[in-house]
Order: sequence, then structure tokens, then C-alpha cells
Amino acid sequence: MSFKKILVPTDGSEFTKYAVDKAIELAELSGGKITALYVLDKSIYANSPMDTAVTNVYDTLDREGRYATGYAAERAKISGVEVEEKLIEGVPAKAILQEAEGYDIIVMGTLGRTGISKLLMGSVAEKIVQNSKCPVLVAKSPII
Repeated sequence: MSFKKILVPTDGSEFTKYAVDKAIELAELSGGKITALYVLDKSIYANSPMDTAVTNVYDTLDREGRYATGYAAERAKISGVEVEEKLIEGVPAKAILQEAEGYDIIVMGTLGRTGISKLLMGSVAEKIVQNSKCPVLVAKSPII
């Protein structure tokens, strides 16, 4: 199997930075291209009225997303790997699965949620592994 189109969901955390590095290594080996994907989590602000506080949350998520995909782009360019940065809105697991259509592999870390947040929302990586139509490489960071 050829891994020419590699999807890398990232939230900018240390956990996903490790996965970004692994995706770049895979792209180098396979001559592939990566897409660094950040999902602006709609569940955080979708049920709130569009007031200043919600706008600030959205702006913060947008900045976080640009930082996360920008990190991946910088690392990829240093290695000579072609990269696309992409920000989309949605519920993370669902949005990643929809976006993954047409990709050869998803490379991801655990998206940094811990404790009660992980218990309530479940692991995004786990949902992707269970429901993806393409292979998924979950890169466990050595800092976990």
C-alpha cells in the first residue's frame, strides 16, 4: 500500500506534535504529501448565542488552529515534505472521518484530552480507529 496522501489531525498539543513528526517521516519514506487538519470544535460554542464571549472563543480556537497547522507546515517544509494546512468546523471525530475520505492513511496522536473531558467525550483517536475506512497510525508520544 502506498501512503501518498497523509492526513494529520492536530490540536497543537505536545501529544499531536509527536504524530506530526511521525507523519512527516512517513511522507519522506513514501514520497507523500501531508494535510495538517485542525477541527474548530463546534460543540464548544454551537449552542450559545453569538455574543462577544462566543466570538472570543471562536477567535481563540481559530488562532489555536492556525498555530497547530502552522507548526506542522514548518516541520514539513524543513524536511522537504509538501504540506497543506486546513481548518474546518465540526465535532472532531466526525469531521476527521469525513475529511479522511480520499486519504491513504491518518496519522494522529491522542488529542490531549484527559480526565473528565476524556471520560465525557471519549477519545477522538479511539473513535477514528474504530470507524475509519483507511488505515490509522496512532503515534503514542513518549511524554504520555
